[in-house]
Amino acid sequence: MKRRREVVPMYEVVPMNDSQALLDPVRANGRPLRLYFIRHGETAWSVSGQHTGRTDLPLTPRGEAMAHQLRVTLQGLAFSLVLVSPRVRARATCALAGLGADAQVEPLLAEWDYGNYEGLRTAGIHTLRPAWNVWEDGCPGGEMPADVSVRADRLIARLSGLAGNVALFSHGQFGRALAARWIGLPVAQGQHFAIDPASISMLGVENEHPERRVISLWNATALNMETAA
Repeated sequence: MKRRREVVPMYEVVPMNDSQALLDPVRANGRPLRLYFIRHGETAWSVSGQHTGRTDLPLTPRGEAMAHQLRVTLQGLAFSLVLVSPRVRARATCALAGLGADAQVEPLLAEWDYGNYEGLRTAGIHTLRPAWNVWEDGCPGGEMPADVSVRADRLIARLSGLAGNVALFSHGQFGRALAARWIGLPVAQGQHFAIDPASISMLGVENEHPERRVISLWNATALNMETAA
């Protein structure tokens, strides 16, 4: 039974099924670039809904199990490059997924810096600023949307000259921003892309139009991949 994709109407999806997108190994040189974006597993603050940027929280036991499940999905893939955020939760996810030995730390993959709002829940921030939206207003003492947009664009520029499969172990909010910028949308449009812990998303190009960037897989987890099989 084929799983229904969660998509935002304004972007285009390559016509391939999820299992093909995830399990097709790297072929010969010259293969188009595919970015496998993997969000870290569960942490205590991802459960509680607290904004987690610079705070270096470990994975919960459930988060470790989620990360370990990624190994089954990723082991059939050959990666030309593996990059990971400096944060412990991302590096632990990468290691448990079986790619830690090949990983390089990439500061551009760090989560949105929430500044003065670090550790707060959205409801708590709204008591101070009722109309606050991180995608529009940013965080005092941390990053503004324009800062995150520039950082995502710098990462895209670094990766654009590569080919084959590239794994990126990172964070939810930054992943949403990266997806928006990959397809040329303002960073604020990232708020429409839901992304779960220990999920895999894929950014690439359309097969017959390599100049056209697409989102070919989004927010796939080991659990919903098994359900779809």
